[in-house]
Amino acid sequence: MVENRENFCYSKKDKNRLEENEMASLLLPVIYLAFISLGLPDPLLGAAWPEICAQWGTPASLMGVVTMIISAGTIFSSLMSERLYFAFGPGKVTAFSVFLTAVGLLGFSFSGAFWMLCVAAVPYGLGAGGVDSVLNNYVALHYKARHMSWLHCMWGIGCSAGPLIMSAAISGGSWNNGYLTIAVMQGVLTLVLVLSLPLWKKSGAETSKGPAVKSKLIDILKIPGVKEVLFCFFCYCALESVAGMWAASYCAIFRGIPSEEAAGWASLMYIGITVGRFLSGFVTFKVNDRNMIRLGQGFVAAGVVLLLLPFEPLLPVGLILVGFGCAPIYPSIIHETPSNFGEERSQGIIGVQMAFAYVGSLAVPPLFGLLADHISFGLFPLFLGGLLLLMFVMAERLHQITGARRKKSQVGVEAL
Repeated sequence: MVENRENFCYSKKDKNRLEENEMASLLLPVIYLAFISLGLPDPLLGAAWPEICAQWGTPASLMGVVTMIISAGTIFSSLMSERLYFAFGPGKVTAFSVFLTAVGLLGFSFSGAFWMLCVAAVPYGLGAGGVDSVLNNYVALHYKARHMSWLHCMWGIGCSAGPLIMSAAISGGSWNNGYLTIAVMQGVLTLVLVLSLPLWKKSGAETSKGPAVKSKLIDILKIPGVKEVLFCFFCYCALESVAGMWAASYCAIFRGIPSEEAAGWASLMYIGITVGRFLSGFVTFKVNDRNMIRLGQGFVAAGVVLLLLPFEPLLPVGLILVGFGCAPIYPSIIHETPSNFGEERSQGIIGVQMAFAYVGSLAVPPLFGLLADHISFGLFPLFLGGLLLLMFVMAERLHQITGARRKKSQVGVEAL
């Protein structure tokens, strides 16, 4: 009788686990849509800014003020993501964050003066940081590495589509309509996310693998390996941002490529990232996160070498390789976070990782601009190489620390 009851309990657990897996599978399209929506507005300001400057007579440099407000919002919401996760769960946080981005984009669409852009940037930045941190943690906890790569591939698709939508809007006579179009799309996604809330509960997102330890920032920084992973994120996002922002200037100003051709070549890096993340999803079937990071770093190194060589046909190939190498690094570092530091701490640590990522994207590209102005744009590949080297050293140090911790834990279990 006891044996039958135990069999019944185990079969009931198996049935619940099966139902959770089915719900998690149903959530995947919604999560992919959310990351496409995260990428859609990212390049809009840059695409619309020349038209905004022409209409309002605004100095070009003021775009930096708007991007700094957005970045400040994303950093703040990333650091707050663990508290929000505990209080409301990933489904509600994601839905509300997308709603905030929709509000911000709607504010951009109705802006008629620079100060209005600054006000609209606040909810947009807060929403973008919330989506990024919470969804990255959820996928790291509940899905295989391939889905993390494909998730960030969706972001690349959104980034590629955003400028096309803005270009069509400007051709139609109003950059505001580009923001309005994407604001409507974000509003529709908010509705989809609200309707999907029961799936988040049934998938076990609210209970089974959520964090169990609330950590203050100072406590997180004391965890062995955290400083190393934060430097990895900082260096990676700095490298990606510098490469994307200054590639055209390096090609045109230092290498003498016609500006219209150089602008097209700069987009090759993002194409490399998008295609690379799609392919990386398949490579992860055979290669673990640690080696995916190393593989990506190898491709970036090859791309930097080609950028240094004085042969013009190698420039676009080098940019593609830099993007292709960037592709697996970011998703793999995020995906291995629960394994490196424990599922109970992953949301807090991923939130801090996102914050450092945004700081790297915000602070380092202007620094390179100053160096280029006062020294030479020829520093571009050397600067990328320096960031890559520091990232490689920190990643290897991280894996030494976390590997030693896992071995120690296994020895303790075997002793018991």
